[in-house]
Amino acid sequence: MRISALSATVAVVAATIAGAAAPAAATTSASKVNLEAGAGLHHSSATVTYERVDGAVNSVEILSVEAHAGERDCVWVEWNDPHDEVDGWASLNSEPPCNGGDLLETPNVIIKAPKGYQLKVRLAVYHSSELAHKDIAKL
Repeated sequence: MRISALSATVAVVAATIAGAAAPAAATTSASKVNLEAGAGLHHSSATVTYERVDGAVNSVEILSVEAHAGERDCVWVEWNDPHDEVDGWASLNSEPPCNGGDLLETPNVIIKAPKGYQLKVRLAVYHSSELAHKDIAKL
């Protein structure tokens, strides 16, 4: 009797340890923001897929950036970086798709902002070098 009771106890302890060692399931899921700007030959669009960073204040991981440029435009997908000293916006795509081109990037970068700062993304559509259209959405 003692051996079977001891074996049962060992089995319970082993199962408990194994369960504690298993990683916890992720509680976050990916979200998407769709952006559109312009019309006709100037219609451009983008989708940003992101996930909130567990345990971090005001931080998201950018999983993917998809962009489509209008026939006569170049587009940037940007976020409102509180540390950007030029115009307050930092690019999420490495290069702009132009003249009807498409872009799909998976940067897997984490963007952060101070507590209370509203994180946003925007689609910036340029004709030549001038910002002509934009669409902004909160993350």
